[in-house]
Amino acid sequence: MSDATFHWHPDCRLLRGTESDPLLCDLCAALRMGAGFTIGAEGLSALPHSARGILQSRSSGTTGAAKTIRRTHASWIASFRVNAGELGLSPSDTYAVLGAPQHSLALYAIAEAAWLGADLLCLSDLRPARQAAALREAGASLLYATPTQLRLLCEAGVPLPSLRHILCGGGRMPEGLRARLATLCPQAEAREFYGAAETSFIGWGDASTPVGAVGRAYPGVEIRIDAPEGEYGEIWVRSPYLFEGYTEGASTDTRWDEGFLTVGEMGRLDAEGQLTVAGRRSRMVTIADQNVFPEDIEALLLCDPTIGHCAVVPRPDPRRGVHLVAVISGLCDAQSGARLLARCRESFGALAAPRRVIGMADFPLTVSGKPDLREIARRLEEGE
Repeated sequence: MSDATFHWHPDCRLLRGTESDPLLCDLCAALRMGAGFTIGAEGLSALPHSARGILQSRSSGTTGAAKTIRRTHASWIASFRVNAGELGLSPSDTYAVLGAPQHSLALYAIAEAAWLGADLLCLSDLRPARQAAALREAGASLLYATPTQLRLLCEAGVPLPSLRHILCGGGRMPEGLRARLATLCPQAEAREFYGAAETSFIGWGDASTPVGAVGRAYPGVEIRIDAPEGEYGEIWVRSPYLFEGYTEGASTDTRWDEGFLTVGEMGRLDAEGQLTVAGRRSRMVTIADQNVFPEDIEALLLCDPTIGHCAVVPRPDPRRGVHLVAVISGLCDAQSGARLLARCRESFGALAAPRRVIGMADFPLTVSGKPDLREIARRLEEGE
């Protein structure tokens, strides 16, 4: 099989993903032809023949302006081979994706299944209970999903004994999720992986990974931390899976140094090579001389089964310079808000904990299903 361009393996069957989804149809056609293409919220467009073997994915801009990420097909195909070898994947597997194809996690899974020859279920148009039923009926063996998608799937309560592998990316797995998956999917190995659209895989873990860590370096990845051993610093990576650059937009967080790339995230490595990620340097705030990563607070709040989405954002404070506000999806009454704030204060202290919890019935998300931090901040500013 070619290492230069995507293709649609003759054994790959699209078990679910109807012709009524034009983006999925266009994507399948592009994969069959090995064509270069750009994909985003507005759809898919072919690149000139001279750009064969190139993939461009448009981000929706969680914290800044939209960007278009350019990478080679080969940079993903290299990890297709790694996953097949490490996880024992073959054309006899049935992949399932719960997100839309313009989301990089779902796009990656679809391209990997098509290249490998596994059957494929695309379930983004179904509610979680129906997704669970479709997974069970088709005997899906591998699932790519975000932590939020997995939480909603668990709430359906449908046993999924056919699953062998669950690959979770796009955010931290909240406390308790792994145990819930083990109950519903007793044959599945759940692997949390860490990466970014620009880097692809950086690290991955399994049931033996220490609490709070994301795992060791993914095969073929070299990780460098610009801080003394065991301390937090910026995460730099060198691997065959990195992107080429932006064809639209830019990010001051994204920088190159002698073949190493950073997207501005902070983390540390322990003596065993386990990577712990704190969050984006650009999101870190200092409150009363204490560095606080909103991502840590978000991870704690998402452990609450009543919260589907949340974002912790800074607001100006005349005394301390800044304070934090937690915004959650849905309504939040005074009792619930007080309970959540008490839990945050217990874990992070009174100064670092959010000052308020606000519910948004129409919680804004990006096309990839992540909180739209810019829009949330705009609404808070208008409300003030």
